Amino acid sequence: MPTYDYRCKACGHTLEVFQSITEGAKRKCPACGKNQLERQIGAGAAILFKGSGFYQTDYRSASYEKAAKAESTASEAPKDAPKGESKPASDGAKADTKSAKKTKAGE
Repeated sequence: MPTYDYRCKACGHTLEVFQSITEGAKRKCPACGKNQLERQIGAGAAILFKGSGFYQTDYRSASYEKAAKAESTASEAPKDAPKGESKPASDGAKADTKSAKKTKAGE
């Protein structure tokens, strides 16, 4: 339920009222008793998360965490392969493209 700011047109008294959205606006000023109270238009209230935390991933289910852990361990396996195995394939591919360019230029 939101908090609304009110101001009396007659006496200038201001107050905050905690009321339902569906409830009608207050009219009678508690200070002077006149029906000159009007609701002020403000920036409105918003949910503010202060402090460390409050991330989307803070409240994940246990099954999601298990699946994420299994996925991360599966993706780490190819990284353990020796680097020497992957280099010859890429070097050979580069050499093939260079020799193909030379033969086309030489023709």
